[in-house]
Amino acid sequence: MLLSEQAYKKIDRELSKFPADQRQSAVMAALAIAQDEQGWLSPQVMQDIADYLGMPAIAVQEVATFYTMYNLKPVGKHKLTVCTNLPCQLSGADRTAHYLKAKLEIDFRETTADGLFTLQEGECMGACSDAPVMLVDNKRMCSFMSNEKIDALLEELKK
Repeated sequence: MLLSEQAYKKIDRELSKFPADQRQSAVMAALAIAQDEQGWLSPQVMQDIADYLGMPAIAVQEVATFYTMYNLKPVGKHKLTVCTNLPCQLSGADRTAHYLKAKLEIDFRETTADGLFTLQEGECMGACSDAPVMLVDNKRMCSFMSNEKIDALLEELKK
């Protein structure tokens, strides 16, 4: 077993939400739990989840590769995902992305030299009216991202 006892308890809690013959229904939650603990989803961790849920490893990998919230390689301490879908683009997402790239001195799918930030582009986050939007660590939505708000966010995350 590659995960902690606590992680398996959390996965068991997710499993209890589904019929016993539908264990695979908890795969997304199990991947999120594993990623929270490990930082990313290695092939070994995905195999471990597949074994624990009793499903083919390829099925777990299909889910992990489909959704951008899962990290298939190590990422920085903080993952910043900028929505680049059309509504956000029309409201300044390109400007936001350009500013972040310059500020962090990286491009999309890269990590800062200090290992603190990874920058990604993401699909619709369901907050078009708040554009441009950014997701921090897959959990925190940031809206109306001006240069000043980006500066403040980066300073906060550095602490």
